[in-house]
Amino acid sequence: MSQDHVPAGARAVRQPGGYTFWVVGDEGARLRDLYHNFLRWRWGVSLGLIAAGFLAVNLVFATIYFFIGGVEHMAPGSFWEALVFSVETLGTIGYGGMIPTSHAAETVMMVEAVTGLIVTALATGLVFSKFARATARVAFTTNMVITKHEGVPTLMFRIGNRRANAIVDARLHAVLAMTRLTPEGETFYKMHDLTLVRDRMGAMRRGWVAMHVIDETSPLHGLDAAALDKHEAEVEVSLTGLDDVMMQTVHSNHIYSDKQIRFGHRFADTLRSLPNGDVVLDLNQFDVIVPDTAPRDSVAA
Repeated sequence: MSQDHVPAGARAVRQPGGYTFWVVGDEGARLRDLYHNFLRWRWGVSLGLIAAGFLAVNLVFATIYFFIGGVEHMAPGSFWEALVFSVETLGTIGYGGMIPTSHAAETVMMVEAVTGLIVTALATGLVFSKFARATARVAFTTNMVITKHEGVPTLMFRIGNRRANAIVDARLHAVLAMTRLTPEGETFYKMHDLTLVRDRMGAMRRGWVAMHVIDETSPLHGLDAAALDKHEAEVEVSLTGLDDVMMQTVHSNHIYSDKQIRFGHRFADTLRSLPNGDVVLDLNQFDVIVPDTAPRDSVAA
């Protein structure tokens, strides 16, 4: 859809594969969801937001001090010194160089002191919540591949634990979503659970090669790349488990578009044997795919 045909007020949601999903009529709740957004943002964004809030509060009170005056040793007409006094008050620094001398300035100082306690408590709680939030560092391969495994077409993808911990009782779930035309002539977005050869691991420490056998019972049976593109296929993968260090449930998910499902390819071998019998695990090959015709190493990946 071109920009000229986008409805007014539509919200853009970027999707895997490069296209944009436009949402119309969604109730705006960014302020109400600010806490959840804060926990999801990167640390740089979160800390920058806290610093910006602290600066904004100081600017408000500095403006008040600038206009009402009543602060001893503050140069008249100096907004900078009003800002410095505000920072000293909000941060409970109290150098003693500038002090309020009028009732108006003392009243504003008391209000700012209470505001400082509230702002500090909120910032401390937010930072602590973000630190205490258990997250998983899981890598997903960029692409899925469809190749023959033990003589049967099989959908494969890799996931890897990027931490030194173990994800206990790791469970993997994959869902295929495709559009189809109903007998009533309506386009329906249907979801299919993909049965995995193994969907559970006692303790995931390193990697996991997930496989779905494409047999007569598979929703992918008989489909090629053109058919997946026609049906706007997507595969969403979710991983859940227990972090053995923090003893909290962690999760991670990833979405593959139809353009990221590669037919006639397989993953490069990550294990390589050495002449002395040792084995090398080459994680540089984790995300590499090669044609089915490429030679294989003697050690299985």
